[in-house]
Amino acid sequence: MDIRTRAARVSVFSNIILVLGKLGIGYWMHSVSVMSEAIHSGLDLVAAAIAYFSVREASKPADAEHRYGHGKIENISGTIEALLIFLAALWIIYEAIKRLISGSHAINEPLTGVAVMGGAALVNYLVSRYLFRVAKDTDSIALEADAWHLRTDVYTSAGVMLGLVALYFTGFQWLDPLVALVVAVMIIKAAYHLTREAMLPLMDVSLPAEEEQVIKEIIARHADEYVEFHKLRTRKAGRDRQVDLHLVVPRYKHIDYVHDLCEHIGDEIRAALPYTDVLIHAEPCSSAVDCRVCTTCPEKENRSSKAN
Repeated sequence: MDIRTRAARVSVFSNIILVLGKLGIGYWMHSVSVMSEAIHSGLDLVAAAIAYFSVREASKPADAEHRYGHGKIENISGTIEALLIFLAALWIIYEAIKRLISGSHAINEPLTGVAVMGGAALVNYLVSRYLFRVAKDTDSIALEADAWHLRTDVYTSAGVMLGLVALYFTGFQWLDPLVALVVAVMIIKAAYHLTREAMLPLMDVSLPAEEEQVIKEIIARHADEYVEFHKLRTRKAGRDRQVDLHLVVPRYKHIDYVHDLCEHIGDEIRAALPYTDVLIHAEPCSSAVDCRVCTTCPEKENRSSKAN
């Protein structure tokens, strides 16, 4: 089994346990903040299931219908996850405001909720740490999104714990829905960043500036072997990068030389940026334009000797 698929499966199982635990305790306590965390974990469970499906599909090789592979399915899943999180946040806000207005349902045993949320925070921290590591090693946007979901749960669980502790010592029932509102705001913020990160590759935006700089530096290492390059284009689909450019080479160079040069540049780019497909279009130099660029050229020397 692919390591990304295995990591996504761990997330699914851990979220099932957390959802059941939070729902049971939240219902028994009549705590909207604990119930809001249960709903948040429920959405994380859906997100984990989507991530599991997407990384499994994205790992499939290119086929006749998907010549560029299946990488963008990770970005699609991330967008769906973000929309689900927005809906969950709206539900939490609705329930919290309703509870603030009605002031009904006293909370039972808030310290029990503290223990449950503390255990949930620990589980989420450990699983998210594992997902972050696998996401970094495999450059998986789906796993990174899932990891951020769980890490957000750690922070929101801590907020709920603080609210329940304050409730225990003060007896103020309004603290519970107030904390739920804070949780909802944090969820919306996380969903916004996730939406942006997932959707940009779907619009074929360029790779980050630092990655494009790496590509340019690699090409520059071979500056004495070509005339110039232009039309550098980059994009990303899931973990897969696509890079293409036009490379102007001396027209007198043999095709074997040009092929080897393009292969060497492509290999170095792939070594620096894994999961990268490199396409280099070689062009012959133009004597009218490019002659002033090259310092050494047999054709220049021949023309010079004939002129003399």
